[in-house]
Amino acid sequence: MNTLLVIGYVWPEPNSSAAGSRMMQLLQFFLSQNYKITFATTAAETVHMADLGELGIESVTIALNNASFDSFIKKLNPNIVLFDRFMMEEQFGWRVSNECPNALKILDTEDLHFLRNLRELEFKNQLSTTTFLSDLAKRELASIYRCDLSLIISEKELQLLVEDYNIPASLLFYLPFLLEPSNAVDLPEYEERKHFVSIGNFRHQPNFNAVLYLKEEIWPLIMKKLPKAEMHIYGSYPSQKVTQLQNIKDRFYIKGWAQDSRKVVSNAKVSLAALRFGAGLKGKLVETMQCGTPSITTSVGAEGINDNLPWNGFIKNSPEAFADTAITLYTEKDIWYDAQQKGFEILNIRFSKTEHTLRFADRLKYGIEHLEAERHNNIFGQILDHHLLKSTYYLSKYIETKNKLESTQNK
Repeated sequence: MNTLLVIGYVWPEPNSSAAGSRMMQLLQFFLSQNYKITFATTAAETVHMADLGELGIESVTIALNNASFDSFIKKLNPNIVLFDRFMMEEQFGWRVSNECPNALKILDTEDLHFLRNLRELEFKNQLSTTTFLSDLAKRELASIYRCDLSLIISEKELQLLVEDYNIPASLLFYLPFLLEPSNAVDLPEYEERKHFVSIGNFRHQPNFNAVLYLKEEIWPLIMKKLPKAEMHIYGSYPSQKVTQLQNIKDRFYIKGWAQDSRKVVSNAKVSLAALRFGAGLKGKLVETMQCGTPSITTSVGAEGINDNLPWNGFIKNSPEAFADTAITLYTEKDIWYDAQQKGFEILNIRFSKTEHTLRFADRLKYGIEHLEAERHNNIFGQILDHHLLKSTYYLSKYIETKNKLESTQNK
């Protein structure tokens, strides 16, 4: 039986974020391919984390900068190691290369972190001449080079990496969300639904900014035309700066974490995702389509999802147009049903689980069988891997020694 080691940035929370859903989809894929899976992370357990044991996945907590990981992975001897975001590859990639040189190293980028950061700086008018190749970009791109394959969730990001940053296409693999076919069966009808909904993890800065945009510029325009409608804001980990945005008089409600996000979104009439910066695929909008709920979003929100297909609602970038089309969707039944159907078309054409898993399985098979040849062609990656191993090795030894000394002194 083949063995997969996943080194997670956090424990997967499929009901809290798109990243959590994405990780669960990857785990389900490898289970379908008969892999024995171990999920290891340095993160603390959370109340919303998935029960991996129910799936037959072993869970392990690991320590940073500790040689115990070396013996752990050497004993496990995985065929594939999957890094959940580039930070995990930075911290553990050199140890994987040293102890299991024949393991296929895969990076799941989730989204391009440096791109999200670049767009946030652009939004805040803080761009500089060095932003295009910032330190964050250099780190993430170096991680892509050091891995045998990097999973890219958005075609727009794939295009950016190849055309603007000259990353070899052979190192990249487009793998979006993996979804079953969708339709309107068993979903609430137009007349059964009420109010507007917005959902997203509040630890994610683009989501918090979107809620501010809704409250300050968009909702006041909607409220004037729809005096009985309510705005329901859902998301995990709401801080005080989030909860204080609630305004009962204006029918703007901060609901917090949704135990069943599908139920919440399915009972709403229209979804609003007023994102002004970000990267990757917006899981909240894909889930909205699965729930048969039309949406209004921005060009940033829709990026990479629909390609040339009509949106399941409207894509608008000004608060006035955003509000006007939200009102139209909310009040026009025929337009609402047409938008719903367009959402199902996007999901079934763009995110077919059957199609993308077949592609991924073939690419994995090729990568394992041609590992030596592909690494030989990735000379730059070998150089970066070599220097990371050397530099990080001595830093790690220093930290280990320092921690031992401090432990001894504290006894």
